[in-house]
Amino acid sequence: MIVRWESDHDYVLVHVHRDMFGDWIFVRAWGQIGTQFGGLKHQLADSYEQAMMWLDDVAHIQTSRGFHKVLETSEDSPEGRDAVRQLSLLDG
Repeated sequence: MIVRWESDHDYVLVHVHRDMFGDWIFVRAWGQIGTQFGGLKHQLADSYEQAMMWLDDVAHIQTSRGFHKVLETSEDSPEGRDAVRQLSLLDG
């Protein structure tokens, strides 16, 4: 699952997925739109439910900060594949 929020100048993107060992990984990327300023954080969740709880927390925080959800998709969709590709650029 991939969810992206944006404000006028900033973005937050969350990617929840399973790794090759079956563990749930919660990835959060953030930054300024159109720049390379930002960050990336990976967290290992104890379960899918915990990852979804973290996603709900991020959604609540971003909404309270005036961000709007602009994308919610699976990584199998064209938009999802593009978002994962952008995350891989941040990771390098």
